[in-house]
Amino acid sequence: MAQAQRIIPGPLEAEVLRVIDGDTVEVRAFVWPGHSVETRVRLADVDAPEIRRVACEEEREAGHRAKALVEALLAPEGQSGGRVAIRNVQLGSFAGRVIAVMELPDGRDLGAVLLEAGLATPYNARGGWCPSLESSLESSLEVAQEASASRS
Repeated sequence: MAQAQRIIPGPLEAEVLRVIDGDTVEVRAFVWPGHSVETRVRLADVDAPEIRRVACEEEREAGHRAKALVEALLAPEGQSGGRVAIRNVQLGSFAGRVIAVMELPDGRDLGAVLLEAGLATPYNARGGWCPSLESSLESSLEVAQEASASRS
């Protein structure tokens, strides 16, 4: 029988090592006195635009803006070593990351800050980072629906 997924409620103190992109941060988490773990933390419940493997250049540009905001909040002036708290930590499904809520030193939820800034969407929502591509897809869908309706 499979074990239920374990969630560590935290908070766990963590040192910021590097900002990967708008929704992934490499940290050194202090899990036990005298013990730490280096890992990548994927922000829970949000999706920031990609920097690599993008659907359009607008997405890449938005991805760089999201990363810059996260760097400014977590690692001012490009320095590592900022401290955060991570909560509700669970094993991610790929890439060796964990998924967690990350709190800024002032207590704000980093994911919520990205959402408020328009640099992330709720995890299961469409990003809207590629308006020209999306309008093209919507037009194609409308044409297909009209053709289907005319056959009926």
